[in-house]
Amino acid sequence: MWPVLQIALDLMHLKRSVEIAHESIDGGADWIEVGTPLIKSEGSESIRTLRREFPGKKLIADTKTMDVGSFEVEIAAKAGADIITVMGLADDSTISEAVMAARKYGAEVMVDMLNVRDIVERSKTVERLGVSYICLHMGIDQQMRGKDAPADILKKVVSSTSIPIAAAGGITAEKVHVYVEAGASIIIVGGGIIKTSDITEAAKNMKKAMAGAKISTNLSKKYGETELFEAFMRVSTPNISDAYHKQGVIFGLTPHLDPGQKMVGRALTVQTANGDWAKPVEAIDRAKDGDIIVISVGGGDVAVWGELASESARVMGVRGVVIDGAIRDIDDIRAAKFPSFSKYVVPNAGEPKGYGGIGIEVTICNQTVRTGDWIIGDENGLIVVPKEHAVEVANRSLDVRERENRTREEIRRGSTLSKVNELEKWEPVK
Repeated sequence: MWPVLQIALDLMHLKRSVEIAHESIDGGADWIEVGTPLIKSEGSESIRTLRREFPGKKLIADTKTMDVGSFEVEIAAKAGADIITVMGLADDSTISEAVMAARKYGAEVMVDMLNVRDIVERSKTVERLGVSYICLHMGIDQQMRGKDAPADILKKVVSSTSIPIAAAGGITAEKVHVYVEAGASIIIVGGGIIKTSDITEAAKNMKKAMAGAKISTNLSKKYGETELFEAFMRVSTPNISDAYHKQGVIFGLTPHLDPGQKMVGRALTVQTANGDWAKPVEAIDRAKDGDIIVISVGGGDVAVWGELASESARVMGVRGVVIDGAIRDIDDIRAAKFPSFSKYVVPNAGEPKGYGGIGIEVTICNQTVRTGDWIIGDENGLIVVPKEHAVEVANRSLDVRERENRTREEIRRGSTLSKVNELEKWEPVK
């Protein structure tokens, strides 16, 4: 029977979860997981509902129990769960109590090793305590920092224990073979299936990949430091704003872009005075391929940048310019398709006097920008992402974008945005 595909319903709404579960089963999913968010939002009724919908399927309640193991297992088992999860970080007595309660109610316990330091030794211990399954889990928040479920640790756990081992955390059809080859008996997939418009097809592809087929997909891919340009090019500034909790937005600058054009790169900062174009132009000589020159002028209305500077920058591999001040020759700059943002477009330029500096921390429309920070601009606006947060923000932005796939599909089937999100139900209680 191994390996099996477990679909993780990490969703807020029960109605949507039931529909997604049916489509996943149609695509070949074997086990159904009532995800932690679903249990928290809809309670044990979510377990009962899914049990009624799928009487012949193995049902996992991902309660992530940390205490009162016996009581929480009783609740989930009586609601219809076959397997209940308990955290590996829980006390041994909690796990033992959970196991005894599970046996009493005809269920089993899976231990989740999220954040356990010595996974191999803890796996040996919980097996002795009587659990039926162990799950090596890389949490979503960890995935957003570019981490994957550790296949090397999975191999060690498989060789050190005799019970089925599950792998979870950002698993995609493109890389699921790594975990199957490492010995995982249970492949737990959430976003790699539920964030698609065609869930049945995604589940089919996952099953094919588990059987050895090569599947190419960018869905749920997590990006590292060296892949950030590709990652930010896949998302919009609204996606980033949602993922970054509305931080980093630079207000007050106008985009000078062709329809659909984007600007993504690392900042090279410049401080100058109104009309003084010396430092902005000198920065071109210091720029690296892929940089965006970010010029702080304090809102000055005399141009510090024009067509010749743009052409020089383009030749050097600069991907755009941001000016908290004025630009000129915008017709020629647009014709050259050189991305730019500015506060003003004017015909008059100043003189090169050399005030200011290059590579220093600057303020652009009340947002702090440092050299090396990421700048993303499109027709919606402009955002700065600090370099130390860039990997996480990029991956969270992609998650925002991908989760919209399923929402869009449900709207196309005849629902509405309000109905999909059950807005009236989830308005704050007054």
